[in-house]
Amino acid sequence: MPDALPVLDLSRLDRGDAEAAAFRTDLRRAAHEVGFFELVGHGVPDGLIDEILGLSRRFFALPEQDKLAIENRRSPQFRGYTRVGGERTHGDVDWREQIDIAPERPTVDPGEDVPDYLRLEGPNLWPDALPELRPVVERWQAELGRVALRLLRAWSEALGAPADAFDEAFATRPFTLLKIVRYPGATADDRTQGVGAHRDGGVLTLLLVEPGKAGLQVEHAGEWIDVVPRPGAFVVNIGEMLELATGGYLRATLHRVVAPAAGTDRISVPFFFNPALDTRMPRIPLAPELAAEARGLSADPTHSPILDVYGDNALRYRLRAHPDVAAIHHPDLVARKQGSAG
Repeated sequence: MPDALPVLDLSRLDRGDAEAAAFRTDLRRAAHEVGFFELVGHGVPDGLIDEILGLSRRFFALPEQDKLAIENRRSPQFRGYTRVGGERTHGDVDWREQIDIAPERPTVDPGEDVPDYLRLEGPNLWPDALPELRPVVERWQAELGRVALRLLRAWSEALGAPADAFDEAFATRPFTLLKIVRYPGATADDRTQGVGAHRDGGVLTLLLVEPGKAGLQVEHAGEWIDVVPRPGAFVVNIGEMLELATGGYLRATLHRVVAPAAGTDRISVPFFFNPALDTRMPRIPLAPELAAEARGLSADPTHSPILDVYGDNALRYRLRAHPDVAAIHHPDLVARKQGSAG
């Protein structure tokens, strides 16, 4: 049982063919055996890391009225600010506040021949009280998209596929999601769940955590690994869609967040790298020796199967995680879901 996550250095891809090949082997092994690792050598400037963490702190320090001016209940696309206790992971209330930001695109009107998941396309909500946030976030999205696509291409080669095997789904209209999250300290009523145990539903996640802050726990071999990332590193994990693409060879791993101690808090900034909403995730044909080690798909804690089209997964999660927003903006989808359950 390891007591820490593997650490991988992305800059090894630039140190010649032999070192790049060794990195890809280590990348495949970490994603297969643990499903999580720390990433260094990624090239994201330290100054930008400091800016995103500093602006995150400034946003959460704003008066409540300024935060609620961009509350997600105002957004049919589930964007903007969610107050503490306003999101549910697998039905359990998460003890955190956050902002959700996705690609800025025109809205898509519902229609008979329009897939429901296209309702997720649209604008973000930006705080007037902190105009500096938007340009930094947009730089952050671009930088992390670059890192994520490079990792995905390295995984493709590590699995014996062409480097561009996933490009069509990711290089043009990826439906990324950025969350800026603050976890308050545990409360007197013994509320200690920051986020309940879950697997990410997309492809891969790049997580930045304030230096020295604990709370993230990763399941491995039936036990939990406590993760305190090194400064400047990203915690990377596999989502269910990449597990689907590899028949379970790459592993989407259960993880959770425990609330910080009373009187403290914690900022984290997860970036979810996902394909276009209409993507049917490509399947990667594995060499026989790798296919023999594929475990099949993980059992979901709610017994919800992974759906082939990414947008269907994304919409299902949003409706489940934010029932108040769903009731306000998508009552027809809620009624349809209730009808099918009955």
